[in-house]
Amino acid sequence: MTNVKEQFEAAKQAYSKWGIDVDSVLETLKRVPISIHCWQGDDIGGFEVNRGELSGGIDVTGDYPGKATTPEELRMDLEKALSLIPGKHRVNLHAIYAETNGEVVERDELEPKHFEKWVHWAKENRLGLDFNPTLFSHENAADGLTLSHPDPEIRKYWINHCIQSRKIGEYFGSELGTPCLTNIWIPDGYKDIPSDRLTPRKRLKDSLDKIFAVEVNEEHNIDAIESKLFGIGSESYVVGSHEFYYGYALKNDKLCLIDTGHFHPTETVSNKISSMLLYSDQLALHVSRPVRWDSDHVVTLDDELREIALEIVRNGALDHVKIGLDFFDASINRVAAWTIGTRNMIKALLYALLTPNDYLKQLQDEGNFTDRLALIEEFKTYPFGAVWDYYCEQMDVPVKESWLEDVKTYEKEVLSKR
Repeated sequence: MTNVKEQFEAAKQAYSKWGIDVDSVLETLKRVPISIHCWQGDDIGGFEVNRGELSGGIDVTGDYPGKATTPEELRMDLEKALSLIPGKHRVNLHAIYAETNGEVVERDELEPKHFEKWVHWAKENRLGLDFNPTLFSHENAADGLTLSHPDPEIRKYWINHCIQSRKIGEYFGSELGTPCLTNIWIPDGYKDIPSDRLTPRKRLKDSLDKIFAVEVNEEHNIDAIESKLFGIGSESYVVGSHEFYYGYALKNDKLCLIDTGHFHPTETVSNKISSMLLYSDQLALHVSRPVRWDSDHVVTLDDELREIALEIVRNGALDHVKIGLDFFDASINRVAAWTIGTRNMIKALLYALLTPNDYLKQLQDEGNFTDRLALIEEFKTYPFGAVWDYYCEQMDVPVKESWLEDVKTYEKEVLSKR
């Protein structure tokens, strides 16, 4: 498309007036991996032989046809989505995506061998893998408590599951040559106002201490812990709050992972990033789109997504923030959901890289708030789309909305026959 090249050259000229080297920006963008969550493809079902009902305050709505029901189908769908997304990325797995050859394997007994096919696939596709222990959809989580459970045997079960998960993460990192982020999220909390907030948190702290006491090679596995404000069934109290986990992460040299849907509706994750980076060299994100609550809608290119990307870029934190996605929508084509959400995350980063951040900082320091606001608003309509189109063309993925035809063909030829 010669028009793409022509529009790109015009955009380069417009941005160059502000000292922005567009070619350099695109080289930077190529080096930023997004960790794409596998669970969009099968509505967080997984492949356990003794599969339980979805629980832990998690709900997936919709019944769009074509859901992946086998590991092979899920990997095929991921490959299709990845072929429509520019750049080289990562795939994020939950423990329930183990492949056990028809055997019932308890989660506290999972081993690297149960993920060998995922590693082989990742090598073939030159992908990194990230990991999460699955502390929901299980009889030992039926009452909404896991690592903070008052029953020591149930706590022990989940402690061992998390230990095994870290070993699996270490295996991923060792085999693939890129460290695996192993993230612990638990649903623990109470529906109504608790009479004791402290003791469950003491139990959670003790469980985490036991989990992290088992050494794994930090060159291959990076530990992260993820907070939440509330969930279905834990509306009044969540044991693993942001304050709890951030304190634990700082004291124990772990990554604090912040999910964009895990806070008050008017509380923004973008506003937290600079503060957290003052005290933590690294942090992790699960980017989602909450609509009134932690509803995990497909990521759109909205104000908060752009602001998150701006905070990462203008603070020189692309190497310090590990960006992952976490949404699940069963009301639309699942391959399209991956494609829309991931392309939007990358678009937001490109938008941030094409902003004259240093000059805008200078204006703020000078107290020139008129020019600052004027330029911020004008840059919203600068030809960022022309640069995006060129980037897609150069990365050999569909330009503009043409990817949608690929998805429709895939749906007709593959998904509709499931």
